[in-house]
Amino acid sequence: MKKIEVKKIVQAIETSDGAGVKLKRSIGTPEANYIDPFLMLDEFGSENKDDYIAGFPPHPHRGIETVTYMLKGEFEHQDSTGAKGIMSSGDVQWMKTGRGIIHSEMPAMSDGKLLGFQLWVNMPAKLKKNKPEYIYIKSNELGTHEDSEKVVKVIAGKFEKAEGPEKNHNVEPIYFHIVLNEGKEFICEVPEGHNSFIYLLLGEIKVGEKDHAKTGNSNLILLEMGNKLIVKASKKTEFLFIAGKPIGEPIARGGPFVMNTKAEILKAVQDYNNGTFAKY
Repeated sequence: MKKIEVKKIVQAIETSDGAGVKLKRSIGTPEANYIDPFLMLDEFGSENKDDYIAGFPPHPHRGIETVTYMLKGEFEHQDSTGAKGIMSSGDVQWMKTGRGIIHSEMPAMSDGKLLGFQLWVNMPAKLKKNKPEYIYIKSNELGTHEDSEKVVKVIAGKFEKAEGPEKNHNVEPIYFHIVLNEGKEFICEVPEGHNSFIYLLLGEIKVGEKDHAKTGNSNLILLEMGNKLIVKASKKTEFLFIAGKPIGEPIARGGPFVMNTKAEILKAVQDYNNGTFAKY
């Protein structure tokens, strides 16, 4: 088995989105524009309500999947399919936008700490015209592995006997949330050909056997392809490990739309402007 080593360490960039929600973006930046099939990764969070209270008012998407993982706080989701609900700590929403959806994500809290992540996953051309689908996953539906060295929550993929609720997906995703005790190791196998990365929330880690730069909070750690991941915690550490099979198709971006050509982006804008965007 080929051990996975660090390719590059990227510091997340502070920015804002929606109606001014402050966040840290690590994928979808000049340093890490597209890690096929992953288009964007945002960490949103603050203890100051002014940083998040305006939320994400109604806006469209086409051609992508958004995976929102709420660690602390509450957000309310509503969309043009009629789906709605309140995400609480530990919950996940997996939204497959297909040919088009309009949705909002607004705080269901007036103060307190907010912390979560949103990952954008590209869709292959054959699925971009599908009817949108909204999947709500409660925290107790996640797979969980716990031993004396670590806790692994599984949103997608499988670790030991813990299996995530999102299955039979075209990019065969892995999405783990790991808390690893000081001096301990996290070891897992990764499918051949998957692109992968680690997002470090807290602590410091050593990945693989080769020397690499020191890691810190809000670091995106891009990984070389391989079969076996070994992560050692220099201190108690919390991180996400995410991997997926590349789609290998051209992409065209236009704000909330990701298609294969610029013509398809222009069509999405036209559909949204003339009111035919989210007609099913």
